Amino acid sequence: MRKGIVQLVAIGVVIGVAVALVAVLFQWLPESASEEFDRIQDIYWFATWMSVVIFAVVAAVVVYSVWKWRVPPDDDAEGPPIHGHTGLEIAWTAVPAILVIALGIVSAVVLSRNAEEKEGALEVRALGQQFAWTFEYPELGDFETGELVLPVGRQAQFTMESVDVIHSFWVPNLGQKMDAVPGIETEIFVTPKRTGEFAVVCTELCGLGHATMRAKARVVTPAEFDQWIEEQRT
Repeated sequence: MRKGIVQLVAIGVVIGVAVALVAVLFQWLPESASEEFDRIQDIYWFATWMSVVIFAVVAAVVVYSVWKWRVPPDDDAEGPPIHGHTGLEIAWTAVPAILVIALGIVSAVVLSRNAEEKEGALEVRALGQQFAWTFEYPELGDFETGELVLPVGRQAQFTMESVDVIHSFWVPNLGQKMDAVPGIETEIFVTPKRTGEFAVVCTELCGLGHATMRAKARVVTPAEFDQWIEEQRT
């Protein structure tokens, strides 16, 4: 019995390490450029490690069972009847329930924190239409631009609108994503944490030109942002 448990654990460890290496060695998500995306990635890794452990346990049991209790090719006899194991049935019902509840709690906390408005947030209006994005800064001047520019370290409050069909505003490196719906204003908050150039994309199929609905996003220093605003005003 003890030997079988050791073998089962060994198989689980090997499978777990192999899957963990796949999870760690490949870059599955864009590099984070915002505080909100950092929190989203925390959920991702929480769910990933949970999945790695579950997969390793289930795969180890399957591999061990196939190896330990395999029968010869010419054996057509039926196996002995079994009743089941009440303890195991309770365990594999309770454990997944606890994990799902934990994941739900963590997700709710992150969603709540990502929806918190900070004092002095920059107001940005994102307008989607087939097949382009335009941006307005209501507090800073009466102008529109096809380029999204944000100051690093300052939270931006995005208000999304659409003039035709449903679009979806997303800057992959900033993490937050929200639909732009005709007749409805939606909003998200983003706090850039590093400078750089990124892409604004539409992630809702919005027509034949959906794949071309892109815009440039830049995160700059506060001084560069102020200078850019002055240039737009003039």
